[in-house]
Amino acid sequence: MINRRNFVFSTIATSSALGTLTIAPGVAVAAKAQIYTGFLSSSAVGGYDTVAYFTKGRPVKGKKQHATQWKGAWWYFSSNDNLEKFKAMPEAYAPRFGGYCAYGVSQNAAVKGDPLLWKIVDGKLYLNINKQVVNIWNKDIPGYIIKADMNWPKVLK
Repeated sequence: MINRRNFVFSTIATSSALGTLTIAPGVAVAAKAQIYTGFLSSSAVGGYDTVAYFTKGRPVKGKKQHATQWKGAWWYFSSNDNLEKFKAMPEAYAPRFGGYCAYGVSQNAAVKGDPLLWKIVDGKLYLNINKQVVNIWNKDIPGYIIKADMNWPKVLK
């Protein structure tokens, strides 16, 4: 019998800058969560305060005493004020594409978004997976956003 841990560790193959997952044919895989939290976590955006990207212009770690659940993930904030702003308008502060890599979604792949590799474009927060991808993303942000919008949320299946 294959358990989840053995399945994951026996099927991972790093095949590109996006860190794609290769799975044996015929193996069933569940849809990915709407919000990226990582394999062993339930924290959105790696525990960073999504409001702070907009108000402070930088990533700031959230605190457990300022937390809420939204769309199946825990969201942490550096202050009660930021928590209340998020609760009032979560879509305004949550990263696009559930915190998955925006470039990855444009390429029809739902891969990790790194909270330290971010950009606000037209009032929306986007994350990417690594610096190499950021360099590609920066070459045509509007075009990649259009492609990602066409793939979202189908890419989660």
